[in-house]
Amino acid sequence: MNERILKLKLTAEQCRLNVLRMLRASGHGHVGGALSAIDMVTALYFDTMAVDPKRPGWLDRDRFLLSAGHKCLAQYAVLAEKGYFDKTVLDTYGSLHAKIPGHPDMHKLPGIEANTGALGHGLSIACGMAAAAKLQGRSYRTVVIMGDGELPEGSNWEAAAAAPKFGLDNLVLLLDDNGLQISGPVNTIMDMEPIADKFSAFGWHVLTMDGNDMEQIVDTLDLVAEGTGKPTVIIAKTTKAKGLNEGEGDVAYHFWAPTSEALDQAEADTKRLIAAIERELEAVS
Repeated sequence: MNERILKLKLTAEQCRLNVLRMLRASGHGHVGGALSAIDMVTALYFDTMAVDPKRPGWLDRDRFLLSAGHKCLAQYAVLAEKGYFDKTVLDTYGSLHAKIPGHPDMHKLPGIEANTGALGHGLSIACGMAAAAKLQGRSYRTVVIMGDGELPEGSNWEAAAAAPKFGLDNLVLLLDDNGLQISGPVNTIMDMEPIADKFSAFGWHVLTMDGNDMEQIVDTLDLVAEGTGKPTVIIAKTTKAKGLNEGEGDVAYHFWAPTSEALDQAEADTKRLIAAIERELEAVS
């Protein structure tokens, strides 16, 4: 495995530690979706997107939206690791008036582009941002992560129809397809398959990947190109609560209130993985 990928894997695990830190502060949180998406969020901020934590208002920055706002632990963890704010802020998660509330709030934290969490709204907002870039002649791209559980919302499909109509090839949608939502398996609650065929029929460029495999994530994001006239959707198969050994693939970990002992174990497991990746990095560098 090359140095680029190993560094991103290491950063993703450090971000998982940041998630556990917030859980320790609050005592609970939407950990399942945060951990299924965190590898993708890490790759975006540390490898793909043009962003500058020292200039969060830079006009030509790439925009990132977390449509499934309840997965905000992932975004907060990555923003802190990237240097948008001091990591001590993570210890305020769950506190009254915290800058890192239960859903992203653009008025409280640098790096948050819009208030999200009302499921189904993120893609529509992203379409507006992508269209603005086209109209203003700016170079930035807009990237949005959605959860598979929010696909039944009708506003998603209005946006899915609008994006190709207006040639928004500067728009990238990553679908976190972990197969589970708060009430159970997605395909038994409201089965939206075949997802790829639906987006293709609307006129999107469709890619697929393992959203927890850093090498696949980077390779797939490298394939996204403008000039096609089509927006891109990447359907990312992921595992709910990825990296949390006791909770992987378990719908009960959509929202988790861990014991202190469970957190200790999760932190120890993650630190062991970090140490292993560091040894790999030493061997290739």
